[in-house]
Amino acid sequence: MEEKEIIEHKDDKEYLLKAVKENGKFLDLASDNLKDDEEVVKVALEQDSEALEFVSDRLKDKKEIVRLGVKGAPWTICYASERLRKDKELVLESCKNYGQALYYASEELRDDAEIVKVAVENKGSIIKYASDQLRDDKEIAQIAVKQDKQAYHFLSWRLRQDESIKLQFTV
Repeated sequence: MEEKEIIEHKDDKEYLLKAVKENGKFLDLASDNLKDDEEVVKVALEQDSEALEFVSDRLKDKKEIVRLGVKGAPWTICYASERLRKDKELVLESCKNYGQALYYASEELRDDAEIVKVAVENKGSIIKYASDQLRDDKEIAQIAVKQDKQAYHFLSWRLRQDESIKLQFTV
């Protein structure tokens, strides 16, 4: 299928279903109405999770839809609605496979020890987006520095003075 042809049929649901089954990112060429159609969107996301970028704002606020994106491409949490970036279960799922997802998490979740721990296990330097309180948590700091020595620079002043952490940083 060619882009020009898809654009000509951007309002034709049956045609678009075939197109996104072939390439989920063809959703970008669909009409706004079809970007808001759950059936079309689900088919697109099953083919290519990154198509979450092109989903309507209404559907970016549906947990089931965002979960389809995050399942195949954890970084797509960045397209989730503000409300879903406060959803602990969804953010935790994303952080397990993509520590950088912490960057997109709500402030409340950046202060959640379970989420921050999972995120830094995957990407140590992401601790820089954790709350001040958790950047001062020795257990989380040790995990972060073990995963990525550069995480040391984002720890609280107090922990950067801690000999056991300093030792981990210099080893």
